[in-house]
Amino acid sequence: MDMDHGTNNPEHTRTGAFSRTGSLGSSLRKRSFSISSSVSYRIDDDIGSEAVSEAGDIGDRALQSNRHSVSSSCRLSLDLAMEGGSVIHPEDLHKVSVASPVLEDVTSPLPLDLLKGPGDEKQEKQRLPMSLEYISCLIHLAVFGILGVFTRYLLEKLFGPSLLGVTSNETIVYPNLPSNMVGSFLMGWWGVVFKGDISQVSDILAIGLTTGYLGSVTTFSGWNQKMLDLSVDGHWVQAILGFLIGLFLVAYSIIFGIETAKGFRWILKKLNTRPEKGVPSCNCNWTLNSSSRHLVAMVILLLVLGVLLSVSGLLLKEEFSSGSSGAQLWLACLVGPFGVWIRWFLARLNGRGLGKSGILRWLPFGTLITNVSAACIMAGLSTIEKSVNIKNFDTVANGIQLGFLGCLSTVSTFIAEFNAMRESKHPWRAYLYASTTMGISFVLGILIYNVPVWTKGFP
Repeated sequence: MDMDHGTNNPEHTRTGAFSRTGSLGSSLRKRSFSISSSVSYRIDDDIGSEAVSEAGDIGDRALQSNRHSVSSSCRLSLDLAMEGGSVIHPEDLHKVSVASPVLEDVTSPLPLDLLKGPGDEKQEKQRLPMSLEYISCLIHLAVFGILGVFTRYLLEKLFGPSLLGVTSNETIVYPNLPSNMVGSFLMGWWGVVFKGDISQVSDILAIGLTTGYLGSVTTFSGWNQKMLDLSVDGHWVQAILGFLIGLFLVAYSIIFGIETAKGFRWILKKLNTRPEKGVPSCNCNWTLNSSSRHLVAMVILLLVLGVLLSVSGLLLKEEFSSGSSGAQLWLACLVGPFGVWIRWFLARLNGRGLGKSGILRWLPFGTLITNVSAACIMAGLSTIEKSVNIKNFDTVANGIQLGFLGCLSTVSTFIAEFNAMRESKHPWRAYLYASTTMGISFVLGILIYNVPVWTKGFP
């Protein structure tokens, strides 16, 4: 399979890493507009760079930008029109949501009456206050983050030596590889192809599923640490292959996810199309289009969060002294939400660049910072764990690594950004971004973990 197989496909471009990810706050990007011969190329390149950097997550900026966008019914009409091959003319840009996807490879005009739904003004007035919306988002992130920790733990056990025996700490098939592949595959579904549809139900739900759940199912810090464990024992070739093969597998996982989701979407479109009009039917009964529905959803998720934290706390109290993997899991559930919150907050740096001029805007600094910092902290904890060698400390350290650091770092967002860069007009940026993330994390990990183990002779 050729990794560039989908680049020249217009449908793939619209449903690829640029399209649905833009529904939570990216500015409208229309590269084919001719603004002026000398300035348009630079603007186009800046906008494209910002788009790929924001392909995975833009943090709490999504909440602010959503409040300035049109309602979900408008975005749904725009999505349907785009899939039908329509175009928005430059003079109509002011009528389009700032959360609209990238518009490329379009051929025919879009009727202006599709851009506005009958209840748009009413729905816009029924949003939660900004403070409650922010709290609701934090609750969603916490709940889905804990569920992500559970999923990663179960996948690690399922494919580990005790059951299927696929993964191992001594090989390049590291324990978190299955969860990274599953999370990347689902990112193709929920974070790319169907993200716009999920946003029709709730923008915050889309954030919870992608940033919260998928970002916590996958982990970059655990991947980096297992490669450090291989290198500390002298298996340098295996460590390098672990990075290369791991990147290859998660990259194809999101591609496979996108392609299968597009196929499933095509089937749904055929099944739900009204023959007399030739347009998909839409049932919006589940849409959270009123403040009361948002409040009900927030209260329900708050209760679920309370139950999850209470159960985790009680079980941790019972099993902590045993030092079992169960105790590590319950501690991970308690500290995991903090990692998700920090990652979500730092994601606001994606697409901003450096300085007032915004240089290197294509580089997702938020994701880069969280992955590198989580990898360094995990390496430090592993070093202390080897030097202290106390059972209770092992439980705490492993719980923090599984929960807080596992949720702070992410592969699903990282690979969504990688895939977006690979499909852009500067595909080399994808490999530079991946090399930078892995290279910095690995080199700093060697200094923090390998060097003390070698010099102090830790077992």
